[in-house]
Amino acid sequence: MFEKISSVEQFEKIIGHDKPVVVKFYADWCPDCKRMDVFMGEVMEGFNEIPSYSIDKDQFEEISNKNDVMGIPSLLVYQNNQKLGHLHSANAKTPEEVTTFLQPFFS
Repeated sequence: MFEKISSVEQFEKIIGHDKPVVVKFYADWCPDCKRMDVFMGEVMEGFNEIPSYSIDKDQFEEISNKNDVMGIPSLLVYQNNQKLGHLHSANAKTPEEVTTFLQPFFS
């Protein structure tokens, strides 16, 4: 479902797409990230064919800091190298919150 980002170059290429893409910032030790993973497959089914990626916040601290990712999990939407939206961890606890966040970008 979420393709893992493994380099800075890959991240930069992904956020440069001319259509919106979703990037989930996470960490392996994060219990809220694991809870989000339980329902993200179902949520993303409602947004067919949206490119979605994940990036380890700890492994890519510079990218996380540059994008103001203070809490995880965080979902960010990018297009043409611009951050269009940022769903902070405090507001990403339920499928409904995530769906409501994504709808304006992918309806």
